[in-house]
Amino acid sequence: MIALTVAGLVVVLGAAAAAGLVLVRRAFMVIEVEGRSMEPALRSGDRLLARRRTGPGGTIERGQIVVITRIGPGDGFLLDGGPLQVIKRVAALPGDAVPAVFDGLGEDVVPPGHILVLGDNPDHSADSRQWGFLPEHRVTGVVARRLSL
Repeated sequence: MIALTVAGLVVVLGAAAAAGLVLVRRAFMVIEVEGRSMEPALRSGDRLLARRRTGPGGTIERGQIVVITRIGPGDGFLLDGGPLQVIKRVAALPGDAVPAVFDGLGEDVVPPGHILVLGDNPDHSADSRQWGFLPEHRVTGVVARRLSL
């Protein structure tokens, strides 16, 4: 039988906690809302817990709030200025009819591998109305919950 001292037990528990924290950080991210684009649902200063989305896997659903990276691999899509990540709501998925609010995109249907996103406060939001179709791989997280009120 192996006897653990109190110090040994503390080391084992500390290592287990550190390993657990690494796993949680790989699966989730915390992001803070900046600006008014998602009002009234989210306000500037709200902190959100988002499930990380890596690669093409993971389902994105219409109506979800997502975290989008502004800088990405050379896909020809670039968001001008602003924060490195933005938060928007998914308005349309690949294969969906393009909603009237996005009139002028030149397509009737959202193309494969792309989505359309909107801010909840369109008068104060830069979104797919200006950007056009957003490459799906730019979605780096799906908001799971608000951490602050």
